[in-house]
Amino acid sequence: MSVGADVPRIDGVDKLTGVARYVDDIELPGMLYGAAVRSPVARGRIRRIRFDEAFDFSDFVVLDARDLPGPNEIAMIENDWRALAEHEVRHVGEPILLLAHRDRRRLQAARRAVHVEIEPLPAVDDILAPLRPELIQYGSDNVFKRIEISKGDVAAAFGGAARVIEGTYHTGAQEHVYIEPQGVIASHEDGRLVVRGSLQCPYYVLSALTHLLGRTPDQVRVVQTVTGGGFGGKEDYPSLLAAHAALLAEKARAPVKMVYQRAEDMAVTTKRHPSIVRHRTAVAADGRLLALEIELLLDAGAYVTLSPVVLSRACIHAAGPYHCEHVRIYGEARLSNKPPFGAFRGFGAPQAFFALERHMDVIADELGIDPVELRRRNLLRAGQQMATGQVVRDEPDLVALLDKAVAESGYHEKRRAAEEFNRSHPYLRRGVGLACFQHGAGFTGAGESYLASEVAVAGLPEGAVEVRTAQTDMGQGAVTVLTQIVADRLGLPVEQVHMAVPDTARVPDSGPTVASRTVMIVGKLLERACDQLRARLPAGLPPAEAIRAWHAAHPGGELCGRARYEKPPEIEWDERTYRGDAYATYAWAVYVAEVEVDLRTYQPRVRDFVAVQDIGRVVNPTLARGQVQGGVVQAIGWALSEEVVWEAGAMLNCHLTDYIIPTAADVPPIRVIFAEHPTAYGPRGAKGLGELPHDGPAPAVLNAVCRAVGRRIDRIPLTPERLLEYIEDHGDG
Repeated sequence: MSVGADVPRIDGVDKLTGVARYVDDIELPGMLYGAAVRSPVARGRIRRIRFDEAFDFSDFVVLDARDLPGPNEIAMIENDWRALAEHEVRHVGEPILLLAHRDRRRLQAARRAVHVEIEPLPAVDDILAPLRPELIQYGSDNVFKRIEISKGDVAAAFGGAARVIEGTYHTGAQEHVYIEPQGVIASHEDGRLVVRGSLQCPYYVLSALTHLLGRTPDQVRVVQTVTGGGFGGKEDYPSLLAAHAALLAEKARAPVKMVYQRAEDMAVTTKRHPSIVRHRTAVAADGRLLALEIELLLDAGAYVTLSPVVLSRACIHAAGPYHCEHVRIYGEARLSNKPPFGAFRGFGAPQAFFALERHMDVIADELGIDPVELRRRNLLRAGQQMATGQVVRDEPDLVALLDKAVAESGYHEKRRAAEEFNRSHPYLRRGVGLACFQHGAGFTGAGESYLASEVAVAGLPEGAVEVRTAQTDMGQGAVTVLTQIVADRLGLPVEQVHMAVPDTARVPDSGPTVASRTVMIVGKLLERACDQLRARLPAGLPPAEAIRAWHAAHPGGELCGRARYEKPPEIEWDERTYRGDAYATYAWAVYVAEVEVDLRTYQPRVRDFVAVQDIGRVVNPTLARGQVQGGVVQAIGWALSEEVVWEAGAMLNCHLTDYIIPTAADVPPIRVIFAEHPTAYGPRGAKGLGELPHDGPAPAVLNAVCRAVGRRIDRIPLTPERLLEYIEDHGDG
């Protein structure tokens, strides 16, 4: 069987040997290079665009909003994100004008020779600042989306509580730092616009281009090239970049390549939403949660983009894996004059869990209860309801998952050892912290029904099969695990399963490669498509021989199995009230971090990390382990070092010299443990994994730091400078 085996990465050799061709490796005859002229201010009216008379623009392609053939908007949840600013700008770096030329150096010189004169307007820098009339840019109050989740009688529960404990928690923006910057090529081939690019969601880009250009889907083709990382950053932004390249290619009647340099990529592309989360919790004397009141605010940036669904997932996960009869969760995504914030691994859940799991430790401290015991008393049991009213059905024993993490990490022993160490060491402090959390697999609520994803598995004359989906591999191993799922279902060796290139002219729309949905949702569809294919084959023959026999009997015929998403009948969701089954199932986890803080440098360091999770059946243990380890490292960076520094709406530290991501020296041993509890909703019982590992590390690490230094810390990233402030504000301890 292929599922459960450590099949080597199918695309690994090509990437290691340099055979794989990324978008900037591709050259087309007559190709030009494109670039954008951008706003230098956070908000203002465009008064004039002046071209330096000393520079020769005669052989450049120049394009502005007046050249757009259709609506000036990028199709997304709301079509408010403009392809090019026309009269006003809303953020630093907003594109105003496009240029193209055959010489990259001259192109950059031309950008510097274009001067945009802008009359500044009042800008929103802080979403908590008073909203004066002149700051309103969306609706009546700059709120892109509101969400409320309510269960029980919160007011009555607070009235009968032994204690009410409050806290406010802040998280910062985070840059994706994918290895390969954003890049696309637009060209015309066989009478059709073709866009090739480093992207996650080919059909999202197709939708944006057909909307902007007024074309039908058969007049546009989108092809994913080998992609060097995404993490959500290549879910939304490629639609804008592809629009720019396509517009230039249309005007030039020549291929146009646009690839960002790192500084531009960091300065203007979407990032993780900064958040402010307020908790007010009613508890019994024994620590039982009686009522949760949670207010969650997201800084959404200048345009709506994907903020409503990021807010949705954040709110749905805000109450975590705990049982509480009385819950009120209120969330808003608010406009600011920063570049739009967008998709990022975890999609709002990491912000929610940072606040919740820090607050659980605060409650434990206030009540004098061990943090493990507090969680054990409140974790969901079978038959209980989550915040949306979803009943816990086929989920694992969460208390057993917690106990496993505590045992495997040696939590109690390490905590006692840390306390002894701290009493004797002059300047080092150690601590241990944990976090319990979950992540819904697939699109929220009716999202999967709305997508109506389709897949196909085609039998080829030589006896192999071709898998046709729009799922993209950006380093996470999608090609390999989907190959394993199909090989397992058909009884073929993995060498006889070929993945089609994600190309909208060749593969059906199986939905975007986001939301921890590839393995569970698309993998399950592929199993059904395999079953349909197998039903057409002659009986009694090995699979490859049966496929060859079918083609011999039907020369020139198409042998193909197909499947379209169908909602499980027991899953019900009310989008209006946010009640019901938000997700068919969840992945669950408990993470434990051990840290050491140097009180001379105020530098926290993670010494050890244990990640225990239930993701159903593990398709490829090595790839799954790598996903967890990568997510943990990325989240440690978010927790301790990755601070986006803003000034007047601009990212000041848009270089990898001053935006600090973890290096190999910062990575602790990360022990990954899977507690497999298969689900009926995924192939061979598998659930989604990609986002879960980013949800829990930050609160686990901060809880450990708080234990080490004896401070209540409510904000990340916890840089040495910020930790110094916390300690000095409360004495040196």
